[in-house]
Amino acid sequence: MEFRDHIRVIMDFPKEGISYKDVTTLLKNGEMYHAAIDELVERIKPWKPDVIVGPEARGFLFGAPVAYALGVGFVPVRKPGKLPAQTVSETYALEYGFDTLEVHADAIHPGERVVVVDDLLATGGTTLATANLMKKIGAEMVGMGFLIELAFLKGREKLADYSVFSLVEY
Repeated sequence: MEFRDHIRVIMDFPKEGISYKDVTTLLKNGEMYHAAIDELVERIKPWKPDVIVGPEARGFLFGAPVAYALGVGFVPVRKPGKLPAQTVSETYALEYGFDTLEVHADAIHPGERVVVVDDLLATGGTTLATANLMKKIGAEMVGMGFLIELAFLKGREKLADYSVFSLVEY
């Protein structure tokens, strides 16, 4: 399947010079969404994960159905203040400033095999912060899967210690 044909590109959003890759057009097409999840599942299955982790928010849209299809758990990684129990956090640098991600401290048991699933690999900052969170709680990071990779932003370089794949590359 050619997923790229179902991803809308919006020029100059959210600011001039940015070419935004809009996955909502793929999500609304049931056949393509199903095919994308199936492809992610097939690529992730050999890693034998115990848990799929999805960063807020679009990681939920791809990670949760992958976890369901694999018959494993799903753990959301959220922005600060969104999770009700004790959390572990990771602060990371953005182009202009910092951001923080959190996960429940008891969400993953030490040694569990974790795969991060998200819609987009851009600069790699969010995914690396997610991987660092997993290390803090003792998980074994076995890989990372993405629908889209913006290869020109070289996010994969930040993730050189991990197995990484994407279904569509720009």
